[in-house]
Amino acid sequence: MEREPGAAGVRRALGRRLEAVLASRSEANAVFDILAVLQSEDQEEIQEAVRTCSRLFGALLERGELFVGQLPSEEMVMTGSQGATRKYKVWMRHRYHSCCNRLGELLGHPSFQVKELALSALLKFVQLEGAHPLEKSKWEGNYLFPRELFKLVVGGLLSPEEDQSLLLSQFREYLDYDDTRYHTMQAAVDAVARVTGQHPEVPPAFWNNAFTLLSAVSLPRREPTVSSFYVKRAVWTPLQEHRRVFQAMWLSFLKHKLPLSLYKKVLLIVHDAILPQLAQPTLMIDFLTRACDLGGALSLLALNGLFILIHKHNLEYPDFYRKLYGLLDPSVFHVKYRARFFHLADLFLSSSHLPAYLVAAFAKRLARLALTAPPEALLMVLPFICNLLRRHPACRVLVHRPHGPELDADPYDPGEEDPAQSRALESSLWELQALQRHYHPEVSKAASVINQALSMPEVSIAPLLELTAYEIFERDLKKKGPEPVPLEFIPAQGLLGRPGELCAQHFTLS
Repeated sequence: MEREPGAAGVRRALGRRLEAVLASRSEANAVFDILAVLQSEDQEEIQEAVRTCSRLFGALLERGELFVGQLPSEEMVMTGSQGATRKYKVWMRHRYHSCCNRLGELLGHPSFQVKELALSALLKFVQLEGAHPLEKSKWEGNYLFPRELFKLVVGGLLSPEEDQSLLLSQFREYLDYDDTRYHTMQAAVDAVARVTGQHPEVPPAFWNNAFTLLSAVSLPRREPTVSSFYVKRAVWTPLQEHRRVFQAMWLSFLKHKLPLSLYKKVLLIVHDAILPQLAQPTLMIDFLTRACDLGGALSLLALNGLFILIHKHNLEYPDFYRKLYGLLDPSVFHVKYRARFFHLADLFLSSSHLPAYLVAAFAKRLARLALTAPPEALLMVLPFICNLLRRHPACRVLVHRPHGPELDADPYDPGEEDPAQSRALESSLWELQALQRHYHPEVSKAASVINQALSMPEVSIAPLLELTAYEIFERDLKKKGPEPVPLEFIPAQGLLGRPGELCAQHFTLS
C-alpha cells in the first residue's frame, strides 16, 4: 500500500481501503493492506489500523458477510467448487480471525494507547458476535456467547510477561455485566490452567495480573430482579451457578504456590470478598491451613479465614487457638500488622465459652511479653488483658494472688507451645504489678487498674490499636506542668543556659 507521509496520510490511505472493501467484494484484497499496517512498528500507524479494522469487521459482522458455522480450511474452500459468495465469506472470516489474533497480541504492546484501542476493538467484536453469531446453534434463537473470542481477550489480559494492571482497570467496567462477569470467570480458569501447564516456573507478572482480575470479580448477594447484559439475547445464569464458577476460579488460582506478597493480598480479602461468595466455603481449608503454616503475619491473616469457617460453617480445626498462641512473641509489638493482629485476637477471644485455662494462657503470655514492650504497645495490651479478665471471671484468680509466685518460682512455662499445658492458671499476673512501677505514668496508671474491682463493660481497645510513640510524645508535650511555686534560686532556661535554644522551648525547668 502506498502511504502518504505522517499519521494523517496513513489515516487517509486506510480510509480509502476501508471504503473500497465495503463498497465492492472485488476489492477484498485491500484487507491485506489494512492488516499489514497492524504489523507496523509505528505506534500511531497501529492505532489507525486498529480503528480501521474495528470499523471494517464491525460492518461485515452486522451485514452478515462472514461465514457462519465451523470454519473450514481456506485452501479447501478456495480450490473447491463452492459458489463465489461462500468463498468470499470463508475467505473474509479467515481475515477476521487473523485480525483478532493480532489484536490479542497488541494487548501486550508497550504503548498503553495501543493496548486500550485493541481491547476496545475486541470487546466490540464480542458484542457484535453475540448479536450476529458466527457459530450455528442447535436451537433457533438460542443465546450464544462468543467464548473463544472472549478467551482471547482474557488470555491477553493475563499476560505472563508484563504488568497489565492499568489495562485490567479499564476492563473492570465490563465486569458489571452479568454475562461478561460469568464468562470472565470461566476464561480465567482456562488461562490459569494453560499458563501453569506451559511454565514450570510461573512468572510473578502472571500471578499479579490474575489476582488483579480475580479480586475485581464481585457477585450479587442475592438473585437480581433485573439483569444487565453486554451481549444481546443473553440469558441470566442462576446465582448458584455463578458461585460455583466463582469458586472454581479461586480454587484453580489458590491451589498453586504463590509469591508471599500475593498470599498477603489474598488473605486480606478472603474473609469478606471470597468466602461469602463461594458455593462451598469449606473447600478453602487447604489454602488457609497452608498459609497458616507460613508463619508471621500470614498465619494471623489465615486464622481470620479459619475463624469464619469454624463459627459460620461448623468447620472443626482443633489447632486454631494453639496456632494463635504460637504467634504471640516479642515481634508482635513491632510488626506492620500489629493493629490488625490485636483486633483479630480480640475477636477470636471474644467468646465467653472459651475454657478458663485457654484464656489464662493468653493473658499470661501477653503479660510476660509486656515486660519488654514499648509504651505505645503497653497502653493497648494492658486494657486487652483486663478485658480478658472481665469476660472470664474464672481467670480473675490470676490477680487475686498478690503474694503469688514471681519469676524464679512461676509455674507458668513460657516455652510450652500448647496453652493447655502451660500451667498459666496456676500462676499470677505479677508482671502487671511490676509494670505499675513503669517509668511512663500512663503505663503505670493502666497497670494499676487491676488493683481495684474490674468495671463493666469492657474498655474499647479500638482507639489504642494504632497508637504510636510519636503520638504519645506529642501528647506529653501538650500537657500542662504543675503550677509555679516560689524558689530560692534562679531556674535554668535551657540545657546550656541559653533561653532561645530548642531544648528551652520544650524542656524549660520551673
